[in-house]
Amino acid sequence: MIETRLLRQFIAVAETLHFNRAAQRLHMAQPPLSQAIRRLEGEIGAVLFERTNRSVSLTPAGAAFLETARGILDSLESGVAHTRRVAQGMDGHLTLTFINITPYASLLRALREFRNAYPAVAFTLQEATTREQVHALESGRADIGFMRAPGTTTPGLRFATLLREPIHVALPAGHPLAKLGAIDLAALKDEAFVASPRTLGQGFHDQLIQLCLTAGFAPRVTQEARQLQTVVALVAAGFGVALLPASLALPGRDDIMFKPLTAAAPAALTHLDLLMGWNPAQVSPVRDRLIEAVQYSVQDV
Repeated sequence: MIETRLLRQFIAVAETLHFNRAAQRLHMAQPPLSQAIRRLEGEIGAVLFERTNRSVSLTPAGAAFLETARGILDSLESGVAHTRRVAQGMDGHLTLTFINITPYASLLRALREFRNAYPAVAFTLQEATTREQVHALESGRADIGFMRAPGTTTPGLRFATLLREPIHVALPAGHPLAKLGAIDLAALKDEAFVASPRTLGQGFHDQLIQLCLTAGFAPRVTQEARQLQTVVALVAAGFGVALLPASLALPGRDDIMFKPLTAAAPAALTHLDLLMGWNPAQVSPVRDRLIEAVQYSVQDV
């Protein structure tokens, strides 16, 4: 093993071609420097310098090793700097999982600002259901997840509420209730519902069921869809009504209507939360920096 100290001593001699001046640059005596170079030559198994009473010059082997020594030290310095940036959360890699976050401008702005501030951080982005995200966080395959409430016990994970939005009723255009400004939930008791399956998002599914039960009925789900955007499409096609986050109401559509919901139920049932989840058992300075940035930037809607 060749110590970096020996490499620096060799470079000093190679650049000055004078043992005494090299020793002065290194703040050491000349005899120990000469001994260090002889030891280096012994370890390499090659003569690095031609020495005469009047001059010192690099041998071909010495010239080749000078390039190697400089490369080693440059690589080491670069690696140390990179390690420091990773330890400070300024460099590294993050895997983010998410439900559809297109409507959440404040969250998208926070992510954009973080990327601009820390361009050395690489990202892997994966769209996934809430259940899939919980499994990815628990197994260490994801660093941060943006999801709905899991609805299951997740003792190893930590969550922060980022945004809260009201639940609206989605109706196909031309539905008799579409002319109302707001819809009483009890008026939907005889309607066919379109919903996402419980296996993909237990918390969201159970919340909607419980919300309907407070109005005196259990929803009759006749169609299911994996993605909420597909639920919207099925409602527009006339397959039923749906209870959906207000952020899914896109302007300019004439085939579907989103209406505010009235119900004698607590806000925890009539509103949906967007959560940010992570696994604190996994140590990641860059993840912690992003969590802090998102919490600082994202405001409730």
